[in-house]
Amino acid sequence: MAEDMDVAHPAETSVLDRFPMREEGGEIRPEFVEEIARCIKANDTPLLRAVVAELHEADLGDLIAALEPDDRVSLVEMTGTDFDFSALNEVDDTVREEILEELEPETVAEGVRELESDDAVELLETLDEADQEEILEKLPPSERDALERSLEYPENSAGRRMQTEFITVPPDWTAGQVIDYMRETPDLPGRFYEIYAVDQAQRWQGAVPLDVLLRSRRPVPLSELIDEDRRRVSVTDDLEEVARLFGKYNLVAAPVVDDDNRLVGVITVDDVVDVIEEEADEEIKALGGVTSDEQLSDNVWTIAKGRFNWLLVNLATAFLASSVLGLFEGQLERMVALAVLAPIVASQGGNAATQTMTVAVRALATRELGPGNALRVVLRESMVGLVNGIAFAVITGVAAVAWFRIPGLGVVIGLAIICNLVAGALGGILIPIVLERVRADPAVASGTFVTTITDVVGFFSFLGIATLWFGLR
Repeated sequence: MAEDMDVAHPAETSVLDRFPMREEGGEIRPEFVEEIARCIKANDTPLLRAVVAELHEADLGDLIAALEPDDRVSLVEMTGTDFDFSALNEVDDTVREEILEELEPETVAEGVRELESDDAVELLETLDEADQEEILEKLPPSERDALERSLEYPENSAGRRMQTEFITVPPDWTAGQVIDYMRETPDLPGRFYEIYAVDQAQRWQGAVPLDVLLRSRRPVPLSELIDEDRRRVSVTDDLEEVARLFGKYNLVAAPVVDDDNRLVGVITVDDVVDVIEEEADEEIKALGGVTSDEQLSDNVWTIAKGRFNWLLVNLATAFLASSVLGLFEGQLERMVALAVLAPIVASQGGNAATQTMTVAVRALATRELGPGNALRVVLRESMVGLVNGIAFAVITGVAAVAWFRIPGLGVVIGLAIICNLVAGALGGILIPIVLERVRADPAVASGTFVTTITDVVGFFSFLGIATLWFGLR
């Protein structure tokens, strides 16, 4: 690769064209990572700078994640101003923290200065206050003050994620004046979708989309183009609510105002996509009893410690379910078939409950399930459990009779399957609703409680019905 990537090649030939970074399926090529690591060890700075300069921030983030920890820091230091620090927002928090802790504060400060404000805040917020302050002290006062204000807003709020670079104009200008202003002003935001009208106190007056502005004749007053009812968000609004607003009203950008209705920032759709991905990641992890801050790059001890608590809770509930079997010890000794078939009943109920719980947690998260339709959804899920219960009662009953040649066993397991699937459906919908009402996260706690209910109901119904049917004591 050293020859393929030699910077002496004609300038019009891209380094990445001569040596692609990714496979056809999109995966990063191991040979590419190995050659970058070799160049780092060989101090081949010109070649590394050429590669980094061509990579998109997301691709650069993937490359960093694929490198060994020591090589990551070396890559940043060797490529200097060619390194795009926004790539550090594309890697796991653990990887980002490790890199930032190894870099000199001056190096990080220079990288932060090149970022848009929202990317800079996202980079700094993962550090502790002492490290943040050390980096912020290296910045010019105006830039430092803006970042400190953003970091003071609550975590997961619009103020924390907003971009503070935006275009404001007086509402008494014409369309031509606004266009001339944008042409003559050198330090406009890198990307923007709207122009915002504000008064002298920076209070919100309205928004003018770029397409509306560019279709208007120059003499048209801005007041005729302003959308005063433009959807906007408060600095304290939760990011999840902001993402829902974007999805509901098909927004590309939304202005952010403070308590005095002063325009202080803007949130764009690329930020919202990140929020949606983060929320989905947290929900999926929570459903599995995994902490939201667990990263793929974490070490064994960190991961084991984070998962221990919920496994301990699951162990306690498993003992509770097993205690039900102890109540029917004599019956199990007299009919071995009961011990063989009991897990099937519990398992089917657990699977049905998990299906219902997944739908319920998702509906609660998207606000599709609320007090207005809760009763209807509970009744619907109960009927689904009953219908599937009857279907699987027939299937399981026939299979049990064919297996053990005991006719009554089919009836017993069939009735137990019906009871447990209905119980699983009710538990899968009611437990998330109750947890939501008491302000607990349904995604985190529902799984353990629902599994316990289906195990207890499954074992108790199957063994209880069997005791009555066969007259076991």
